[in-house]
Amino acid sequence: THWKHGGIVGVFGYGGGVIGRYSDVPEKFPGVAHFHTIRVNQVASKFYDTDFLRSLVDMWEYRGSGLLNLHGSTGDIVFLGTTTEQLEPIFYELTHEFGQDLGGSGSNLRTPSCCVGKARCEYACIDTQDMCYELTQFYQDELHRPMFPYKFKFKFDGCPNGCVASIARSDMSFIGTWRDDIRIDQEAVKAYVAGEIAPNAGAHGKRDWGKFDIQKEVIDLCPTGCMSYEDGELKINNAECTRCMHCINVMPRALRPGKDTGVTILCGAKAPILEGAQMATMIVPFMKAEPPYDNIKELIEKIWDWWMEEGKNRERLGELIQRFSLPKFLEIMGLPPAPQMVKEPRSNPYILWKEKDVPGGGSAA
Repeated sequence: THWKHGGIVGVFGYGGGVIGRYSDVPEKFPGVAHFHTIRVNQVASKFYDTDFLRSLVDMWEYRGSGLLNLHGSTGDIVFLGTTTEQLEPIFYELTHEFGQDLGGSGSNLRTPSCCVGKARCEYACIDTQDMCYELTQFYQDELHRPMFPYKFKFKFDGCPNGCVASIARSDMSFIGTWRDDIRIDQEAVKAYVAGEIAPNAGAHGKRDWGKFDIQKEVIDLCPTGCMSYEDGELKINNAECTRCMHCINVMPRALRPGKDTGVTILCGAKAPILEGAQMATMIVPFMKAEPPYDNIKELIEKIWDWWMEEGKNRERLGELIQRFSLPKFLEIMGLPPAPQMVKEPRSNPYILWKEKDVPGGGSAA
């Protein structure tokens, strides 16, 4: 295209948030000789009132092109097109009049993003808004001053339904979960079976799908086969449950997540750059997530220290784990391996043991 990076532009004290855009034919199109993009940190869960949005649009109409995205793929409000001399006035107005900060760009922590969480969702197992806000405030240096090998994204899903798709779109994904039993209201189960309550909270009610069949629509679709319906009673072998949420989504008035809640932490998702698209790998099955989240911050910083030491330029965390191997990553982090981490059956007939694991030492097969 005719857009080029013509040097670094930004605001005083920040290394990210502004993406410089210059035309390579400014003499032909002087009106767009500069067309810088500004990323603005979105409100947690993207709650706005119309007064805020109107004021934001008016400011951008005055100081920029009037073009904007709500929202970028990471979540930011994206202002498209302004000139270098407008950057500082825009930054001042955003921070002093709107109470908004710039988002992340470049090799830094990108703007953390979360689902609607406990503000409106009955499934939320964690307070995604609080967690997102706390980590955004705590890691201001990492957000605004690029110091990483490449970009790093946090995303927070309140439950395994994954409404911000953190498992596919973040270097570190936090998914709300529970470690006790799914709560069952047997009377409500019977009401679903009898057709007294519409399945899926009535979401598919515009068409007649026939009588609700709990065996066909719930039991047989359980990925681990951990459910049964016998003599009018629903039974769940919770030890086998993978928290897929299907049964809860179909019968929300009969089934609810457990009460002992926390997060599952996954690492390494990304879109194509060096190695192509990757989904995240589960590294911590369950961790409590309560303010001020010191246990989570400790793990984040341990991962960052290793990545900054070993990562190559433009190498995302998932690619570094791939290069070093998942077992090596877990060993460095001091995390126990789990069967759910196995990607495919082992094809190498040899196993190399560490000396400490073999009586008498040495390697064995």
